[in-house]
Amino acid sequence: MEIGIDSFAAVLKNNQGETISSEQSIRELLERIQKADEVGLDVFGIGEHHRKEFLDSAPTMILAAAAARTKRIKLTSAVTVLSAIDPVRAFQSFATLDLISQGRAEMVVGRGSFTDAFPLFGLKLEDYDELFTEKLGLLLKIRENEIVNWKGKFRPALYNQAIYPRPLQAKLPIWIGVGGTPQSFVRAGSLGLPLMVAIIGGETHRFRPLIDLYRNAGLKAGHSLETLQVGLHSLGYVAETTEEAHEEFYPGYAEMFTNIGKERGWPPVQRSHFDSQTTKLGAFLIGNPEEVAEKILRHSEALGGISRVTFQMDNAGLTHEKLMKAIELIGTKVSPIVNGNK
Repeated sequence: MEIGIDSFAAVLKNNQGETISSEQSIRELLERIQKADEVGLDVFGIGEHHRKEFLDSAPTMILAAAAARTKRIKLTSAVTVLSAIDPVRAFQSFATLDLISQGRAEMVVGRGSFTDAFPLFGLKLEDYDELFTEKLGLLLKIRENEIVNWKGKFRPALYNQAIYPRPLQAKLPIWIGVGGTPQSFVRAGSLGLPLMVAIIGGETHRFRPLIDLYRNAGLKAGHSLETLQVGLHSLGYVAETTEEAHEEFYPGYAEMFTNIGKERGWPPVQRSHFDSQTTKLGAFLIGNPEEVAEKILRHSEALGGISRVTFQMDNAGLTHEKLMKAIELIGTKVSPIVNGNK
């Protein structure tokens, strides 16, 4: 199983609780990606947001900088908000990243959990699903064909148009990032694309029916089970002890999600809710290395087998030093246990 980290390039605080500069936040993020590579993690993803608290509005720029500082780790989006970007430019950016990284680029495409990109780029929110469907079709067509003929509703048509550069990999990996919409699972399966499931709350095993929908749709469309990979994106954090992990993660988590809740009409985060998510069945991968590794294996069994897990850690107000230590523990202790190399 591949183990990795996802980041939203959050603006962090120092040990004195002071917000650090954007420049320092980006520099330290690159250090964390380099650390993940050094400790043997398999993948590092950068999200896409257009908000003050996150610095990932141009994720391929961050990933390209990371490519120059790393040797083997896969570099991916987490996710590319495909509804709000031209698929031609998205493909060109990631094909270029693939060349820079010598074949380590991937994409996770989705519709995103925020709607900020729609007004920013002059798009209509009511076209939410139709935009994604059309643009995904074009992106996949570009991946398969150097010369493209295509016509759609939201973008000018392409007639015998060559799309360059081409990636180093013969087929640039494209995953579908999903939340909890059944149609999204079925679409990914029908297309035979690997699935990245964001589970940031509830009980992970409850997603099994949706993953079964994905696999059944894929098999019905003629794809093999080996092709229908499932990845899991979860809030997570690893420290030497479970108590340490919980006490360090909770304050920043509560602050961040309470602020988001004010925008969406959610109640303030309560400690009881957090504690329910750190139980054996809860979604959060927070605890000591052995506990977290065992939870990943339980999640995999409950979901019928998963091939990738990524930890989302830097939206909980943790310092760079704590995140670096967590990455080291995930690479040197969690991953070996999960993959039977302890």
